[in-house]
Amino acid sequence: MSAPPLLEATALTKHFPLRRGILGRQAGLVRAVDSISFTIDAGRTLGLVGESGCGKTTTSRLILHVATPTSGSIRFEGAPLVELDRDGLRRYRRSVQAVFQDPYASLDPRMRVGAIVGEPLVINERPETAVLRKRVLELLELVGLPARAAELFPHEFSGGQRQRIAIARALALSPKLVVLDEPVSALDVSIRAQILNLLRGLQRRLGVSFLFIAHDLAAVAHMSDTIAVMYLGKIVELGAAADVALRPKHPYTQALFSAALPLDPGARREEIILSGEIPSPLDPPPGCRFHTRCPLVMERCRRDEPPLAPEAGRLVACHLYPGSAT
Repeated sequence: MSAPPLLEATALTKHFPLRRGILGRQAGLVRAVDSISFTIDAGRTLGLVGESGCGKTTTSRLILHVATPTSGSIRFEGAPLVELDRDGLRRYRRSVQAVFQDPYASLDPRMRVGAIVGEPLVINERPETAVLRKRVLELLELVGLPARAAELFPHEFSGGQRQRIAIARALALSPKLVVLDEPVSALDVSIRAQILNLLRGLQRRLGVSFLFIAHDLAAVAHMSDTIAVMYLGKIVELGAAADVALRPKHPYTQALFSAALPLDPGARREEIILSGEIPSPLDPPPGCRFHTRCPLVMERCRRDEPPLAPEAGRLVACHLYPGSAT
């Protein structure tokens, strides 16, 4: 019998009430995340892609347990989060850490690097001074920084070095899952590959899992085992990274990857230009949410929402394929 996924999200939903007026009356719901399901296996990476406002960051906040789902469930190592007691939630938060987009904003400029990296240990384990320092130096070495970095302040480092510090801090409690929310988008292009290769090396060495959220599709394809493509709060395609990146099926996925740097230099492809703007999550269109911009739209797309169904070895939510028939 195979082990359960490290993390499993089922019909995960997050709606935010929109309030207006002096009395704050509810004027609608922002459907940020709308019934999405996915799994992350131990030691593997799920890449989450989509345009701004599609729900990626809200999804990460739900996984980090800093936001509560409107409905749906999250299971970690087979246990539903909603059933965890106070100690169980504390263990979960230790097991799931994050690295954020901006290394300039995520590090306290008044703290020395050693204190920044060691802070999670001080809060959670309160080790003796000698033990703490030894662990901090091990973490700095793990991310390629010298021991003397512990005595310096964040402003004395480059952007790539600061992100290494943030990664070291995220690994302090030996997490099983790290949420990487746009971890290289604020860095120079020349530095991005170094950080991505560092993360892959850490995954091989430590067996940690990643939820990798990024706009950089080439980076996602390079980092991920599985890719989930989101549009307006929904997952529209989910499958093995190579299949989704090189042979996309959903028209939205095709448009996304046609505009990215080519993953296969020998491949010929035509860039797909999408018309119109992303509709508001406050009032998503009926039927398929992508139909207002889809170059292959059919009449039923305006009326019927396609289910996420098997197609060519992955899941696709599109009426172009037989699996979407209801």
